[in-house]
Amino acid sequence: MSQVLNALNTGWGYFARNILTQPAYFIGLIVLIGYILLRKPWYDALAGFIKATVGYMILAVGSGGLVNNFRPILVGLNDRFRLDAMVIDPYFGQNAVTAGLEPVFGRTFAQVMMLLLIAFIFNILLVKCKKATKMRSIFTTGHVQMQQASTAFWMMLFCFPVLGNTQILLMMGLLLGLYWAVGTNLLVKPTQELTDGASFSVAHQQMFYIAIVDAILEKTKGRGKKESKRLEDIKLPGFLSIFNENMVSTAILMTLFFSVILLMLGRDYLVEKKFLAAGGSFLFYIITTSFNFAVYLAVLQLGVRTFVTELTQSFQGISQAWLPGAVPGVDCAVTYGFGSPNAVTIGFLFGALGQFISIGLLLALKSPVVVIAGFVPMFFDNATVGVFANNKGGIRAAIIFPFICGICQVFGSALIASWMGLTAFGGYLGMWDWAVLWPVFTVIMKYAGYIGFAVCCILLILIPQLQYRKEKDLYFLVTEDYSAYKAKKAG
Repeated sequence: MSQVLNALNTGWGYFARNILTQPAYFIGLIVLIGYILLRKPWYDALAGFIKATVGYMILAVGSGGLVNNFRPILVGLNDRFRLDAMVIDPYFGQNAVTAGLEPVFGRTFAQVMMLLLIAFIFNILLVKCKKATKMRSIFTTGHVQMQQASTAFWMMLFCFPVLGNTQILLMMGLLLGLYWAVGTNLLVKPTQELTDGASFSVAHQQMFYIAIVDAILEKTKGRGKKESKRLEDIKLPGFLSIFNENMVSTAILMTLFFSVILLMLGRDYLVEKKFLAAGGSFLFYIITTSFNFAVYLAVLQLGVRTFVTELTQSFQGISQAWLPGAVPGVDCAVTYGFGSPNAVTIGFLFGALGQFISIGLLLALKSPVVVIAGFVPMFFDNATVGVFANNKGGIRAAIIFPFICGICQVFGSALIASWMGLTAFGGYLGMWDWAVLWPVFTVIMKYAGYIGFAVCCILLILIPQLQYRKEKDLYFLVTEDYSAYKAKKAG
């Protein structure tokens, strides 16, 4: 028996390391299985696997390029202002949990992989029972699942430090699986409306904030005030017309943004840190850094276009065979290929402004916890919020909601990470759901114990039930037949 368990554990470990937490191959596998279930010829299934995998790799190149391109800015700001503090970034957060689990709780990071598996199984079961649960989406963003499982495991240990391994993994697996199922389910309708029925949802780190923004904009739409135009509906006259082109507007706006910060850092600093060659031009370093932002954003959008069609078509096979009416939840960056591309830039810039102002306030107030901005929350949270906000509320919403998001990321992360002791290990996940929603869960569980855990689970279970009661006739139709959904809603 032990040999069988060891073999299963080894097999799961191999699958988790090489496929489940490697989103390019996981998405490719989903596409392959979907086409096989649709009885496509083997060569079409293979081609779909390759296109989906390569498309996601292209998206990853764009995402990684954006992060690396911004690295000198953040490193420079930290050095220049002598900051030695906690970085809000999913990768820093995962590293912090890895470093602290054994010395603080006597647990190993290997248990995080088991938590990921249990939570993923719960997510699938909840969607399988969608007639009762009303949940319609599977969280498939593997690297994000790993980051979230790490932080969630620390939170659960912080609340229930004496629980045994089996009990704590089952409890946290249920809560995390509910969060994945409910969060992606909340964004089914907003994503379908954004993409005109592309048949996927968003599975990332700001799902509940996007749902809140969408609900606010739905409620306020057409009430009193003149509606703000969407970015794609604005046609600027004269010389301003160059901003109508996304690549041009991104390059110009980022040149202005980077110029201010890089001039503050100075040429000597960049040369000293070997970001700029000794004989290099400071002017062209600024221009190249700024233009690279537009380049990597274009690469990211190319990756989206390459794999989204394959994923949505092939998932019909999985939906028909195993999970009727379900859609995959994918990386938030996929939404950047829809709506206004300029919303991505606007969301990022105003989210960054919210973060920088908040960090400045922490310094001015002599906070015991100093937060260092991480690019992943700064860009991927706020740009995604900008895309959804612009779609429903126009340019005004695309400015306001990312700005608020940036503020929440800094103050929420500072409070929860210091309370749980993660600041000592230098990082915290830092994205909206984990700076606001999960801290609330942690407070409830810490002070109400097992009753608090039950309350958190019940609250999550109730959300899709309330969604369903609000529009019973349209609820499942939005994924099963989007054209019929639009016609019925319009009529």
